[in-house]
Amino acid sequence: MITKANESQTEEIREIWRICFPQEDPRYAEYYFKNLYHPDNCYVYMLEGKIVSCLIRNIHALMFNGRALQASMIVGAATLPQYRQRGYMHALLNIVIDACEHSELLTLIQTEDSAMYKNFRFRMIYKRAQYTVTRSDCKRTTNFGCGYNPTAIDLLKVYSAFISRFNGYYDARDLEYFVKYINEIRAEGGKIVAYFNGKDQIQGYASMIPMGDELVVEELIYLDSMALTKLVNAALQEKKIVKLLVSEAENLSVIFPKADVKVYGSTMMRLNDAELFTKLFGKKVLNVEDVAKISQRPLNLNEFA
Repeated sequence: MITKANESQTEEIREIWRICFPQEDPRYAEYYFKNLYHPDNCYVYMLEGKIVSCLIRNIHALMFNGRALQASMIVGAATLPQYRQRGYMHALLNIVIDACEHSELLTLIQTEDSAMYKNFRFRMIYKRAQYTVTRSDCKRTTNFGCGYNPTAIDLLKVYSAFISRFNGYYDARDLEYFVKYINEIRAEGGKIVAYFNGKDQIQGYASMIPMGDELVVEELIYLDSMALTKLVNAALQEKKIVKLLVSEAENLSVIFPKADVKVYGSTMMRLNDAELFTKLFGKKVLNVEDVAKISQRPLNLNEFA
């Protein structure tokens, strides 16, 4: 039986995440289920009173070529190992995609394994790049201008300026979002470092999460090369190895030519109504690949929830 989750099933769903996503930082899972998770967004497959498969559909608007489009992100798609290859996730996806087709133009799903979603007409549309930077890769600078307690208003200002260079981004990052975001990074044991210019104007920030001997910069926002260099220097003072996660379109090799770079698939997209999309934008669109072709700016789909 497929149904929406209820509040009493939260711990059961969280345990499925723990089993199915062993690489997930438990600190993030703790924060997510306390602050971001809503049972109404979660679909579950029940078998003899037990959840064997689940996924979450988070609905939000997406900015594309100057328009806010209704969309949703599917996350947390998981089936307990002993119940896999029985069609439970397939059935869940059929139900959720049917709901999406009747209410939105685009549906997204984050995955590095695209094979299982291709039959549902999802196509990989967005890739991320991971730059592994060490001290020898980055020009050394002082910490002058760096601040370790930026406000939500600071983050909102510089993010808004940065993201205007891109397309396809989440259209709901307001002041309340960044208040929660600061708490989220802290809950993961991380910190947010910002860089301010000589006029005390914020020029960028980096969200830094320690992972053993490495530091992962899961969000890197910068308005110029000075801000970028300052923030990466600040990160290298925390750990000797720093991993920067950015969109594929951001060519950081210009600043860090010796850094190791790994590009990987991150987000797949499904076009639910090609005819309506064509009417909205005045250009013939038949599939997801056509959507990418008419994008006026590089995509930035770094949202996870």
